[in-house]
Amino acid sequence: MKRRQFLGTATAAAGVSVLASGWPIVAGASDARMKAAVIGHTGRGDYGHGLDEIFQERSDIQLVAIADADAEGRARAVAKLKPARSYADYREMLERERPTLVSVAPRHADQHRDMVLAALRVGAHVCCEKPFTTTPAEADQLLEEAARRRLRIAVAHQIRLAQAIVILKDSIAAGLFGRLIELRGYGKQDSRAGGEDMMVLGTHIFDLMRLFAGDPMSCTARVLWKEREITRADARTVQDQVGLVAGDEVMAQFAFAGGVQGSFTSRAALRETVGAWGLELIHSRGVVRINAGIPPRLFVRQRVEWRDEWRPFASEFEAREANFTYANARLVEDWLQAIAKGTEPACSGRNAAWAVEMVMGIYEAALSGRRVAFPLTRRAHPLAADAL
Repeated sequence: MKRRQFLGTATAAAGVSVLASGWPIVAGASDARMKAAVIGHTGRGDYGHGLDEIFQERSDIQLVAIADADAEGRARAVAKLKPARSYADYREMLERERPTLVSVAPRHADQHRDMVLAALRVGAHVCCEKPFTTTPAEADQLLEEAARRRLRIAVAHQIRLAQAIVILKDSIAAGLFGRLIELRGYGKQDSRAGGEDMMVLGTHIFDLMRLFAGDPMSCTARVLWKEREITRADARTVQDQVGLVAGDEVMAQFAFAGGVQGSFTSRAALRETVGAWGLELIHSRGVVRINAGIPPRLFVRQRVEWRDEWRPFASEFEAREANFTYANARLVEDWLQAIAKGTEPACSGRNAAWAVEMVMGIYEAALSGRRVAFPLTRRAHPLAADAL
């Protein structure tokens, strides 16, 4: 099939209707307004990528309250979001307001488990900033609680819902590029190169790997600190508080079904030569480069008369989707449709948990010097002192 044949059909395949203005709409939305709340903690940093604003300008949702432990941050949030009420303690807010929807907006993943769990326990569906949790054990607890209460968790891996990614997925499924052979993922490789980059930004790449290749089967890895192999003594925390990290260089290999091989690299020395943070999908009849971001930019390289040419792919969507407001609207719309239908959202808690597990698999493989199988047997953080 030709690429242009997908452009007319892939938007419908995305499962989200879009108004001419570019805003998604809920299929069959009820007139009843759902109660929503936002949890933040600006005393430790900003809200993550606009997740405090995801309920704004929606006629089907009423923002009843926000919670922020920092008084100045709370005042700024009230002025911007104009909730009916505000609280210093998110637990008090949840108990009093009993919202249907909660946005867990802090960038700091070490707070996510407690915040998400508290929201689930009052019966709320949750949209959470990434990374979802700091360990597989935390993710297990949240997924079990959500399943028991039949609640839906969405996590802000918005790239997988971009229109260009949806079109690419359909094109690959139809065989446009041939057989998928290899995935090559790269972190941002900036001052955070290594373990910090892998957890803060790499989870987007791991999420995309699974979107195209399915669940990984195993992992091998090297993680270096100042050109030597890491040990548990190298574990540290970073500004974004995403749990323990280690290393300034990461080189990992993943095995996927069907002979597909994947890699993830984060090394500051490669920033200039590798280029943009993203993922390459190498097929038998072409290569696709996803430059990660909001929106992602896609390029296709195919052999033409003995020379390689990189050409934009589905670039017609870039201008319309070039902000987090649009990306978050698609995330929320997909989440709401999943709630209404009793299905899992595309950016599900389960998918986000797998991204965290792939990070932990890299550390486990690097520390042990052996191939590690998925799912991981040990659910604690491999860098923790009590992980042995």
